[in-house]
Amino acid sequence: MDIKWGKILVTGEPMILMAQIGILLTSIGVVVGLTYFKKWKWLWENWLTTVDHKKIGIMYILLALVMLFRGGVDALMMRAQTAVPENTFLNAQHYNEVFTTHGVIMILFMAMPILIGIMNIIVPLQIGARDVAFPQMNAMSFWLTVAGAILFNISFIIGGSPDAGWTSYFPLAGKEFNPGIGNNYYMISLQIAGLGTLMSGINFIVSILKMRTKGMTLFKMPMFTWTTLVTSLIIVIAFPIFTVTLLLGTLDRLYGTHFFTISGGGLDMLWNNLFWLWGHPEVYIVVLPAFGMVSEVVSTFSKKRLFGYHSMVWAILIISVLSMLVWAHHFYTMGLGPVLNSIFSITTMLIAVPTGIKMFNWLFTMHKGRIEFTNAMMWALAFIPTFLIGGVTGVMLAMAAANFQYHNTMFVVAHFHYTLVGAVVYSVFAGFYYWFPKVTGFKLNEKIGKWHFWLFNIGFNLTFFPMFFAGLDGAVRRSYTYSSDASFAPLMFLSFIGTLIIAAGVAALVWNIIYSIKNREKHAVSNDPWDARTLEWSTASPPPEYNFALLPEVEEQDQFWHDKKSSKDMALKKKDIKPIHLPSNTGMPFIMGMAFTITGFFFVFELHLLGAICAIGIFACLIYRSFDYDDGRHVSIEEITKTEGTWREVS
Repeated sequence: MDIKWGKILVTGEPMILMAQIGILLTSIGVVVGLTYFKKWKWLWENWLTTVDHKKIGIMYILLALVMLFRGGVDALMMRAQTAVPENTFLNAQHYNEVFTTHGVIMILFMAMPILIGIMNIIVPLQIGARDVAFPQMNAMSFWLTVAGAILFNISFIIGGSPDAGWTSYFPLAGKEFNPGIGNNYYMISLQIAGLGTLMSGINFIVSILKMRTKGMTLFKMPMFTWTTLVTSLIIVIAFPIFTVTLLLGTLDRLYGTHFFTISGGGLDMLWNNLFWLWGHPEVYIVVLPAFGMVSEVVSTFSKKRLFGYHSMVWAILIISVLSMLVWAHHFYTMGLGPVLNSIFSITTMLIAVPTGIKMFNWLFTMHKGRIEFTNAMMWALAFIPTFLIGGVTGVMLAMAAANFQYHNTMFVVAHFHYTLVGAVVYSVFAGFYYWFPKVTGFKLNEKIGKWHFWLFNIGFNLTFFPMFFAGLDGAVRRSYTYSSDASFAPLMFLSFIGTLIIAAGVAALVWNIIYSIKNREKHAVSNDPWDARTLEWSTASPPPEYNFALLPEVEEQDQFWHDKKSSKDMALKKKDIKPIHLPSNTGMPFIMGMAFTITGFFFVFELHLLGAICAIGIFACLIYRSFDYDDGRHVSIEEITKTEGTWREVS
């Protein structure tokens, strides 16, 4: 064990000291505020113990927004460091830690939670269900994600951050080259969060397959529900691979095994293969829900049914299969040989075919449509060319021979940011503006939203487009400095200016949320402010805890749209109302999440006995849960009638 106990608290960096002070003051402020306003009971009963899929979804999104801020600060520091040659803003070690945590946080603690949060809120509503299949497991999934996020984020002030890159390649991530505890945080926190994601995948699969409302066949499901189903299938296939890989890495670091350590006869390339067997499907785990959100927004604001619905479904299914067959294109340069390189090059290029089908689906949906240029639609429109640039450069990288030139350059950084940000962030912004009134009952301000849109788009392209040319000119990735003689220095400075503009765009979004909350009565909406097509818009905004007073029946794709156009009577009849059964709140998922946090913390510091004792506590909670015979509760007819009467006629 190489832990230097006298240096556990990270010191010596002014920025880290400022962060430590900020965290301490924020924590004190939260505790004082909750105590002063007597909100501890409210917090416990309404949020910490909730099993309502909508509240869990909101908490996922709030977690993701906090992580967006943290990962964004990392991005600003990286671009500031490389803005000018031979800069000393960050030293090499700090830069390694920053780009490592930036990658992990943005993919696993920002993109994944925000997408799963939106899935949690929208999918049960789209399929006409009252909740997900396993409400308590859904809460457990969230608190495991929180546990992983807490562990990973405290590393930069206690013990030191991981510094082997977001891919954490061995032997660099092994004890012989990395004797500190930073990469212990990586291995253990991601295992815990990964268990939560796996539970979410199982939950959505069961919910979609078994809880769809009457008449909703698979090919009558909304496209976002389809992409959630396929994404969940990929999660269930891919995440166990990652969990086992992290476990093997943990055993190497904590207990001296040699799965990946070269000095002990291990295979470092085994880590590469196992990591990317998960890592490339992970790209589509975050991209496919983006496709679903864009499909919903484009269809709604084009006032048309989604063009080529069946071809879109089959394209998504084909992509999900191909996503498992391309992992080795991440290491063409590592000695696979021409035959294997050619095979993986072909499978990688094949993904462009079903992806292209979806592009044409969206374009033909808009063709001759009555397009309404809301903020949501503008983000969906910007998504198409931005993601297309990422896709085209991906085909360039798929060519094994050319990849030897592009590999490990800023060209790759530009490609995957156009792919991931262009897909995930742009589509999330589209979905955020689109579904925000469904969750809150009021719209975001459209004028401020335009500032957010243009600042972010200008900043994003100014940040990453120059990187294509810098990479072709020889700028390598993961390097904290470069020579003053480098010809790409002006391009790197442009990239830094772009990040500042992105930050201004994000600030505009934050101001939009604050402004809209303050003026929520002015921006209040009905249940269907966009004249939308799918079932989530057929209930109140925000939805009641039971979602639907009467479960809807489906005969057509876009049933809600058909009901409106046929002037179907939407009034609720009192004689049809019956008591609704809902699960009771429980604090067990929260308690277990905190137990996982403490257990993981002890194992990070290689305090095996204390970790084992806390692990026993986790199993004790599981045993206690198995004897929980709470049958839930019922919402009375009177309460349902009163709630429904606030937004529609009850006769």
